[in-house]
Amino acid sequence: MRFKKVTSLLAGTAAVLAMSSAAMAAEEIRMGALYPFSGALAQLGDESYRGLELAVNERNAQGGVLGKQIKLVKADAVDANQAVGEARRLTSVENVEGVFGSFSSALSYAATQVTELAGVPYFELGAVSDSVTDRGYQNIFRSNSTARDFAYAMVDAVQDVIAPELGVDPKSLKVAIIHEDGLYGKTLGGFQQERAKELGLDVVEVLPYSAKAVDLSALILRLRGAQADVVLQTSYQNDTILFFRQAKSAGYKPKAVLGAGGGYSLTDTAKALGDTIEGAFDVDFPQYNTNEAGAPGLGAFVEAYKQQYNSEPRSGHSLANYVGAVAFFDIIEQAGSMDADKIREAVLAYKKPVGSTATGWGFDFAENGQNTAATTTLMQWQDGKLLTVWPEAAAVAKPIVNK
Repeated sequence: MRFKKVTSLLAGTAAVLAMSSAAMAAEEIRMGALYPFSGALAQLGDESYRGLELAVNERNAQGGVLGKQIKLVKADAVDANQAVGEARRLTSVENVEGVFGSFSSALSYAATQVTELAGVPYFELGAVSDSVTDRGYQNIFRSNSTARDFAYAMVDAVQDVIAPELGVDPKSLKVAIIHEDGLYGKTLGGFQQERAKELGLDVVEVLPYSAKAVDLSALILRLRGAQADVVLQTSYQNDTILFFRQAKSAGYKPKAVLGAGGGYSLTDTAKALGDTIEGAFDVDFPQYNTNEAGAPGLGAFVEAYKQQYNSEPRSGHSLANYVGAVAFFDIIEQAGSMDADKIREAVLAYKKPVGSTATGWGFDFAENGQNTAATTTLMQWQDGKLLTVWPEAAAVAKPIVNK
């Protein structure tokens, strides 16, 4: 008899707990957060996630979205295969209503194939490859600028910034394009060649390499042999550090080096290289050393970041993810539900002018889900700080070039 009472009590307790869990779930909106939290891209993945997390904390403090608190379900993906597996887990096991991600183009490209089939909206906040949004998918939406934007800005900087500072004709400069050989690097490298041809610039070398390389000395010898004045590099953190260290050891110092985001924008990259990175340029998402006149809310973001993580932002990736997430939360609210068709309709209707957000971006989505009002800026490492130098409206310093 006592056994039956105990069993009945346990069953009753389990039922109460189940009802409590169901009630809590009803008050939440579960969203996936798919990033590289481990492996070689972990630091940039985590920095990107921090921006999303800050946006979630801010929105939850304001009452959440659709009357519910936002609960992030983290998913770690170090490569495309893992991205597919984690996207399946999020959509079929965790039953999330949307997915945010993902910094890496390769991860985003793979994961969105799963979410598209599942009919789950995917909100991309940082991956740049144009192919992510060029497949005719209906449920992928991207807030940030693309590889074409990055590549064109880098080549344009040679013509509009580097050459004028050197006092030379841009066409007299010997330009080399080097890039890691993944989707990210190949995409930017292709667009850089396209833009350089349009402007009539002299590209003397195009050299792909593995981001996992442990020796770039042969590549540096090729650059030296070609007498490249300007080097455009698309890279992650480890290969950025390797390039600068081995270029210094080889005594190779071009007039200008321009990087594309990623490894070039991280404060830890600068700490690892010290004075070696001084003067290097970086085309990237807007960073936090930007003129706030064209980026309202930037100072408040930096303060919130420092309060949450007890440090300065490590790169502009957190800022870009924050601004994108804030916009998508507004869009979900305007949609009135997480229904995929209603989300798409609300995305295409969402408009904000350039200069109205903490990145300086506006919002105007094309039919493919790409925000066409996202921009890039040109930064330069000066005295240990990554300062915006172009365009002039966003600049907090003037560019410096070795003559």
